[in-house]
Amino acid sequence: MNDLMTTTSVLGSRERRDHLLARLGHRRMEHRVAPGLYRLGGPDRSSPVFVSANYTLSFDALRSALHGIDAYILVLDTKGVNVWCAAGKGTFGTDELVERIEATALAERVDHRRLILPQLSAPGVAAHEVKARTGFSVEYGPVRAADLPEYLSTGATEEMRRVTFPLRDRAALIPVELRNVAYEVILAFVALFILGGIVPASIALTAVLAGAALFPILLPVLPTDDFTSKGMLLGALASMPFALYYLMTEPGWHGVVYAAGTVLLMVAVTGYLALNFTGCSTYASRTGVKGEIFRYIPSLVAMAVVGLVMIAVTVAGTMLGWF
Repeated sequence: MNDLMTTTSVLGSRERRDHLLARLGHRRMEHRVAPGLYRLGGPDRSSPVFVSANYTLSFDALRSALHGIDAYILVLDTKGVNVWCAAGKGTFGTDELVERIEATALAERVDHRRLILPQLSAPGVAAHEVKARTGFSVEYGPVRAADLPEYLSTGATEEMRRVTFPLRDRAALIPVELRNVAYEVILAFVALFILGGIVPASIALTAVLAGAALFPILLPVLPTDDFTSKGMLLGALASMPFALYYLMTEPGWHGVVYAAGTVLLMVAVTGYLALNFTGCSTYASRTGVKGEIFRYIPSLVAMAVVGLVMIAVTVAGTMLGWF
C-alpha cells in the first residue's frame, strides 16, 4: 500500500503568495501539488474521499473549506490545470481518476465506495465507467468548495448547484489579463508617445484597459449575446472621446480619417481582448468559444489592418507633403 501524504486545512503565507503569483500569471504551469492521496486531519476507514485537481488554487480551496473535517483528498494529475478547464481538456477525466484510485490503493484505505467530485468536473468523468472499473460511485458535490461542510450535513441545495460569475470572480481575472499584455502595452505606449505624443499613446492604453479591465466588470450589463461583440461595443464607446478630439483638432478630411482609424483600431483591440475571456467565464461553452473565434477573428484583423493603414497613410502623406 502506498504511503499517504499529509495536508492541513490551514493556509499560510507561502500558499497566499502562491495564490497571488498564480493570479498574476507568473510561471502559470508551476502552481501545482503532487498527485496522490492526502490525509486531512485524522481520517479513518469511514471518512469521506474528495477528489481534486493538482492546481494549487483548486487543492487549497478544497482543503481550506474542510476545516475540522477528517477526510482523504485524492489529487489527480491535471498538469497544473484547474478542475473546470481540466475536465474540458480531459486531464480531469475518467482514465486519470481510475488510474489514481488504483495507484493509491484507495480501496484498501476505506470501507465505503463513495467519491465526492467537484460539480464542474462532470464533463470529464463518466461516472458509470468509474463504477464499473473500480467499484467506486461518483457523487458530484457543490460548485463551490466553501459549501462542502453544509453539503455533507444536508445534501445539495439548488443554490449549491448554480454556477455564478459575480463581480468578485470577474475582477479576479483582471490582473492576469493585464499581465499577459503588459509588455506589448508598454512598448506601444512608449513608441506612440515618441512618434505622436500623448493622445496616440493614450488611445493604445485605453483600448487595452477597456478590454482587459473594464470589460469583465461590465460583462453582465453589456448588450449582445457573445463576448466579442460586447467588447467591440465597449471599444466603440471608449473610442468616442478620441474620435471627437481628432474631428475637432484636425482640419477637413484628415480629422475624419484619424477618427475613423482610431475607432476601427480600438474596436478591434478591445473586441479581441474580450474574446479572450470566453476561456475563463462560466457563460461560454467549448463549442461556443470555437464558434466565436471563427466568426469574429477575420473581422477583427480586417478592422485593425484598415485602421492602421488609414492612419499611417494620412500621417505619412502629411509629413511628406503629399496632401
